[in-house]
Amino acid sequence: MILDMKIERSSGILMHITSLPGPYGIGDLGHEAYEFLDFLKDSGHSYWQLLPLNPTDHIYNHSPYSTHSAFAGNPLLISPELLEKDGYLDLKEIPSPKKASAVKVLFEPVEEYKEAVFDIAWKNFRKKKNADPEFVEFTESHAHWLDDYCLYLALREKFNNMNWIDWPAELRDREATAIKAATEELKEPIEKEKFIQFLFFSQWSRLMEEAHQRGIKFFGDVPFYINHDSVDCWVNPSLFKLDDQKKPTHVSGVPPDLFSKTGQLWGTPVYDWKQMKEKNYEWWISRLKQNLLLFDVVRLDHFRAFSAYWEVPATEKTAIHGKWVKTPGAEFFNTLKNEYPEMPFIAEDLGSLDQPVYDLLEKFNFPRMKVLQFAFGDHYKENPYLPFNHLPNDVVYTGTHDNNTSVGWFVKAEKDEKEHLKDYIGTNITVSNVHKALHRLALQSVCNLAIVPLQDIIGLGEEAIMNIPGSTEGNWTWRVKKEELPNELGIQELYYLNKLYGRENEGIE
Repeated sequence: MILDMKIERSSGILMHITSLPGPYGIGDLGHEAYEFLDFLKDSGHSYWQLLPLNPTDHIYNHSPYSTHSAFAGNPLLISPELLEKDGYLDLKEIPSPKKASAVKVLFEPVEEYKEAVFDIAWKNFRKKKNADPEFVEFTESHAHWLDDYCLYLALREKFNNMNWIDWPAELRDREATAIKAATEELKEPIEKEKFIQFLFFSQWSRLMEEAHQRGIKFFGDVPFYINHDSVDCWVNPSLFKLDDQKKPTHVSGVPPDLFSKTGQLWGTPVYDWKQMKEKNYEWWISRLKQNLLLFDVVRLDHFRAFSAYWEVPATEKTAIHGKWVKTPGAEFFNTLKNEYPEMPFIAEDLGSLDQPVYDLLEKFNFPRMKVLQFAFGDHYKENPYLPFNHLPNDVVYTGTHDNNTSVGWFVKAEKDEKEHLKDYIGTNITVSNVHKALHRLALQSVCNLAIVPLQDIIGLGEEAIMNIPGSTEGNWTWRVKKEELPNELGIQELYYLNKLYGRENEGIE
């Protein structure tokens, strides 16, 4: 973990683990992840920015921002190759996932394959005569979330993936005798889930150690909201606005704007901040502490909700009839600062903000995001995303996982945006060079940290979009082809650019 939040002048690449190439249908924590660390180091980068690492589910189209647990790791990221190397199984026993070499992640065959892998690894693990001390230590040190999470998964499977509010009332309400009986009855699947989480955290710890040896830091992401169908909501119902039947009375969203006449209705339960305050924000602080086991620095998604959030009655079909509700942001962050004086957090401050949000950002000096795709076309002088309005404490991006690629953006950009970009840079900009132009513009910025999505490093078009907000089909599936990654000459050029603009990775601090 970073002991001093002061970020030196540096650069990083944004790409989720699932987007790595590899033979198992999805990017994972195996060989290709280590190769990517080498690529980052050799090309002069210091940060690898990722999306949330929590479990995903087909119900939510495998969005990493919709999870059943704010604390658990995603089993789909576990490397079968490393499991074999560690002696848990022989991969020859298991047929490779269907269409494993597909350009996109095909989640269904990947899930089936990983379940088969975990079944064999678990059976072999159970054959050991003596308890594995590392497994025992893991289950004890993570018991505060692990026990409930694994029971939740076992019960969910028992009840055919029903939401926990539809379980028998005694389990829904977590009556002590019912919980004890279920824990005893489901002892085997509970232990198996603990083992799977042990595998994830073991592989992640190994990767993180290797990253730090190369002078690479992990830059993570924490969603603001949590699903209603989650262990967090089941275990902590008082922290959410729920009725007597534990159903949400109010849900999350954002109000109508220029892009949507009805706003966006996200549908997750909203927090009861009075209860959060009474418990000294214990759940949130514990959640961030867990993420700082995985990441060196964390982006706080939907930061404006720490000032005020849009609350919609659960009976509404759109977000129109909602209202702004204030959040005790300053008090929360003061409490958090007592735990983490270095405050290794970056604010996702994109979208419509008001003065209280700006005041909160300024009070705690949070680094803010400056996205170059938003910089051109209008409000020339006042536009906060234009490089001459950047500040050293900001983080500059060409685009994010929620944007088009730079090439895709340029193809669809308005004429005035293209003209402004051309005039600003002082040279002709085309589809073939726009990604390089914005990359250089990001590196030139006074922002101490510059982050560029891998798609923009290699100049991919709209086909490589990671996520289209508001849509549900085809998101989170992009993978880079091995042949698309920069060759030795390309790596040298990237290092040259990082050095030219004072951002090269100088190794371990």
